[in-house]
Parts: sequence; structure tokens; C-alpha cells
Amino acid sequence: MKKTFDVRALNAGDVAALRDMLLMFGTAFGEPAVYAERQPDDPYLRNLLASNTFIAVAAVAGGKVIGGIAAYVLPKFEQARSEMYIYDLAVEEHRRRQGVATAMISELQHVAAARGIYVIFVQADPGDEPAIALYTKLGVREDVLHFDIAPRGRAADGRQVRPPHEA
Repeated sequence: MKKTFDVRALNAGDVAALRDMLLMFGTAFGEPAVYAERQPDDPYLRNLLASNTFIAVAAVAGGKVIGGIAAYVLPKFEQARSEMYIYDLAVEEHRRRQGVATAMISELQHVAAARGIYVIFVQADPGDEPAIALYTKLGVREDVLHFDIAPRGRAADGRQVRPPHEA
């Protein structure tokens, strides 16, 4: 099958592409408000894209973002090395099963190697068989439990921080 898309890591000049990626994530995850209604301003996104701890990879077809990865670099303390966490990965529904996610992960692997990253890890929700199959094909499975622990008290700006179930 002929590849009908391009994949690349975004840089500080790609704020518009990152915004398009956020909208695509919202649609793909069925949470458009989460990804569209309170987007940060351009300087914030530019700084995020320029940072050493955030990596965005986009798949683009016909000038439109059809897939994306948002990943974070986590410097470790026990050794002088870093790990990378794939926080979000999505592909437009009609573009799935066409190698888009695999191509984006491959690009992320190249970025990780260039930066000396030790390992890339990702979570998959139970029942998300396409994601589990993809990650199984590319890596080694570890069964872990995930817990969300909410902050308590006041944020630096003085706002009261409450766990979601108390908000």
C-alpha cells in the first residue's frame, strides 16, 4: 500500500499544527471540549514545543493532521538517563489500520534514539484491542495498575485545588 501521509516531529514553529492535533485528539477520544475549549495561548504552546521534555509527532495528509502523539521525557534520578512516556496517541477513525500509528511511533523512536532516551513506554486501556495489538507488536508488555491521586490544598496562584470527586 502506498503511503499517503507524512510524519514528523513538531517544533516551536508548529503551533498551528499542534492546535490541529489537539482538535483531532478531541474528536478521536470523544472529548472535544477537553481538547478545544481551554487551549493554552500561542507562547505557551511554542515554549512547550521548544522544551526538552515534550515531543509532539504529527501525521499529515493533504495539509490536515490525521494522527498525533504527545509524549513526555522523564529525566530519571537513579541513573543519568531519561525515559519517554506516550501520553496521547490517536489517529482519525477513517485513517486507522493504515500504518499511521506505527509510522508515528517509528518517528518517535528515532527522536528518542537521537536524544539518548533509554525506553519509551505507553499505557493501553483494557479492552482497547487495536492499541494493545499495536503496542504488543512493537514492545514488551508489562501489566501494571494505574492510580490517579489528586493534589490537595492551594495552587501557586491561590486557587483551591480539590480532587475531581469533590469538585
